[in-house]
Amino acid sequence: MMITARELNRATLSRQLLLEREPLTVPDGVRRVVALQAQHPASPYLALWNRLTGFAPAELDAAFTGRSVVKATLMRITLHAVHAEDYPVFRAAMQPTLYASRLGHRFAVSGLTPSDADELVPELLAFARRTRTSAEMQAWAEERLGAEKKDAAWWGLKAYAPLHHAPTDAPWSFGHRPSFVAAGTGPVPADRAVEPQALRTLILRYLAGFGPASVADVAQFAMVQRAPVRAALRALDSAVEQLQGPDGGALFDLPGAFRPPAETPAPPRLMAMWDSILLAYADRSRVIPPAYRPLVIRRNGDVLPTLLVDGHVAGVWRPADGGIEATAFHPLSSATWDGLAAEAQSLTALLSDREAAVYSRYHHWWAKLPEAEVRML
Repeated sequence: MMITARELNRATLSRQLLLEREPLTVPDGVRRVVALQAQHPASPYLALWNRLTGFAPAELDAAFTGRSVVKATLMRITLHAVHAEDYPVFRAAMQPTLYASRLGHRFAVSGLTPSDADELVPELLAFARRTRTSAEMQAWAEERLGAEKKDAAWWGLKAYAPLHHAPTDAPWSFGHRPSFVAAGTGPVPADRAVEPQALRTLILRYLAGFGPASVADVAQFAMVQRAPVRAALRALDSAVEQLQGPDGGALFDLPGAFRPPAETPAPPRLMAMWDSILLAYADRSRVIPPAYRPLVIRRNGDVLPTLLVDGHVAGVWRPADGGIEATAFHPLSSATWDGLAAEAQSLTALLSDREAAVYSRYHHWWAKLPEAEVRML
């Protein structure tokens, strides 16, 4: 079966709850969309505002405090908010990547080895049975290893060890000085071996939230090597079906998964920084027109808050003067501007109760944008 580029786009929007907001609880919404990028504390809130009917930020506050939704280093070695029940299997699937990236050169240059990590992690988790600040964790590392090794040790262990970020501060539950608490998920893996069942489960969850997708897409989402992904897909056998993508390549999906028609309308949205749909694929043209990719994904990894129009990135936005300043990279219809204005009114109300000037530290990027139509909404 063949699938077109537009059908792929609509499948993504549908599974990411961007064709229509749905009346789900916060934990159920997070589980439906698999994972929310959480590098910036505000982004999970804005992501759920885009996806859930009547989203109340206090519900996500409560989910973080009650740990039904947790924030941790996971896919692509970046911070994500995930359902607490998904965390253990996602963490197990990420084991080879975390091992290689956090117990590698920077860890070793201080004289530490992966065997040292095997000893240190259980002790660190025992120390973090209650919430600890980053300063307390660094002091622990210094007491255990000495001043010359503490920085490299803590840099590696804070991402490698199964730690959750603990809520610390308003307005978005997490401040700029993180605190940590042990995940409490049982024995810690001690090598770089792939845990096959965990990887298969992650792939199935990814396809449910982002499919159809290629081997490269799955590998990009998790930062897992392609060979284990191919092996996992083969092992899944009839649990997945294969489609032919627009370029003739193989795509995988769950059998019978809903894929909306290409002509399905897609409402405008004001997407959070680092929203998952912008980063979850190797082929990002599914949502980002190639000409716009360098405008919204900067060389240092910053991913700007975007206008989503007809399912594709059409510009960027930022708060300004009590409203939303929208920059469109191409001409938009009056109806589209009206739809964006309605979204902006809702978003402004949400931000006014939390942080009216959210993302202001990234405004320097706007000086580097090409000339475009700018409107205050």
